[in-house]
Amino acid sequence: MAGAVLLATVASASGGTATPSKSGARVLRVGTFHGIRGQYRSIQAAVNAARPGDWILIAPGDWKTKHYRRPKGQRGAPAAVLITTPRLHIRGMNRNTVVVDGTQPGSSRCSRRRAKQNYGPKSAHGKGRLGLNGIEVFKADHVSIENLTACNFLGAASHNGLTGNEIWWNGGANRAKIGGWGFYGSYLTATSTFYHREPTAAAYGIFSSDWSGGAWDRIYTSNFNDSGIYIGACKRVCDQTVNHAWSEFNALGYSGSNSGGRLIIEHSQFDHNEDGFDTNSQNGDNPPPQNGACPKGVKSPIHMAGRCWVFMHNYVHDNNNPNVPSAGLAAAGPVGTGMSVSGGRNDTVMDNRFVHNGAWGTIFVPFPDSGPPCTGGTQTGAFCLYDEYGDALLHNRYKHNGFFGNQTNGDFAAFNLEPAEANDCYRGNKEIGGGKPTSSPGNLQHTNRKCSGTALVPNMNAEFAAEVACDSEISFSAGGKVPCAPGMKYPRRKEVVIHPLPKGLKSMPHPCSGVPRNPWCP
Repeated sequence: MAGAVLLATVASASGGTATPSKSGARVLRVGTFHGIRGQYRSIQAAVNAARPGDWILIAPGDWKTKHYRRPKGQRGAPAAVLITTPRLHIRGMNRNTVVVDGTQPGSSRCSRRRAKQNYGPKSAHGKGRLGLNGIEVFKADHVSIENLTACNFLGAASHNGLTGNEIWWNGGANRAKIGGWGFYGSYLTATSTFYHREPTAAAYGIFSSDWSGGAWDRIYTSNFNDSGIYIGACKRVCDQTVNHAWSEFNALGYSGSNSGGRLIIEHSQFDHNEDGFDTNSQNGDNPPPQNGACPKGVKSPIHMAGRCWVFMHNYVHDNNNPNVPSAGLAAAGPVGTGMSVSGGRNDTVMDNRFVHNGAWGTIFVPFPDSGPPCTGGTQTGAFCLYDEYGDALLHNRYKHNGFFGNQTNGDFAAFNLEPAEANDCYRGNKEIGGGKPTSSPGNLQHTNRKCSGTALVPNMNAEFAAEVACDSEISFSAGGKVPCAPGMKYPRRKEVVIHPLPKGLKSMPHPCSGVPRNPWCP
């Protein structure tokens, strides 16, 4: 939906022979490209001058910031580039050499040096820094960002949770309601080259929250202590697509809290993370729970009535890496797991490959969060329990998962706790090269073959539950960490290793495509 809106906007802006074009869209140029100087020396200056529908083109360069902007009503979310004007088209002229950089002016590009990092403005009480976001789109509908890199925007010791994001479509964090509609991002790279300690590590790569409608295509993320890709706080109206993404060396390759409805992740790769992919319900980024059922009036993207959250045609492999930045709940992602559905409901996982994940390829587990309040969950003592149910694992291919060798390690596993819930279903999953996939319990594809929504007796699977708790090192405020039973062995972090960007990330082939005629695109 968002893509269609964007294409219509691009088409309407593609005519004309000068700036402004016949459609009224202007082209604002930042920097110097092929010896031709633009009108602006900073990205923010061009953004400030732009009107809805305008294009902003950015020349190759290391674009650092000396100043910060804060969204109205959210003083704790400062950004190097703040966008509040709707329908802007922001495009770099080269993905790899247009760099929006969080390090201090005068330093090298995406510097690794501790003294060169920029921790943003001082907090309101003057104690410590707030951290900094890179490009932040705040409640501005249908903004596109394409063909550039963002790096080294760091979090803060104050743990405000609103900084450390490289590129963020922010619909109004912590408001529990949708504040933005429509976006598009493509040929984007988000990373950090610096790590010192967890509170100040870069948190998220490419991020949307409290938003409905949007698409990301051909994006890459790495080295984040929460997740490379995040979609949250959109309940059952997310209406978003992730396509051709690649996310590695993060605590979580993808994280999706309370994000459901029509949401599709496809043709993407998640590898060398602690936990490759995690969608979950929780008391945070409200409103919970995570529910993949189709909203009223919305059709499913697959031939299964009522199911709109779909993970398909992805490659999830080698997620066995404990030596990544990790903080908060993301640190509890069980190392060696390809995909975790934690308290998620009515989600569909189909036609994917899960390869060489040492603990499990795919798991379905409840999520115990703190409470009260306990919206969408069950209050149990001090905990708010989000049980998982109604999920479908269909026609996936598995190979060499579970080699950590603990009792329940294998291709897929599940447990749930509450009665009278719709059953999970497992059908058509195969081992690459022949043979049956391994599961815990071992007969899931026989006992839970039909996706009927029938209420079944809870699948307690105590051994698997204990192993997940051991692997994740999950900590409960009342009782501390769950101890590992004798004989359980899972990798633990020895040191954080920050990885360089891979070579050969493709830039947009024709960055002038669809842009009104201008001196850079004659």
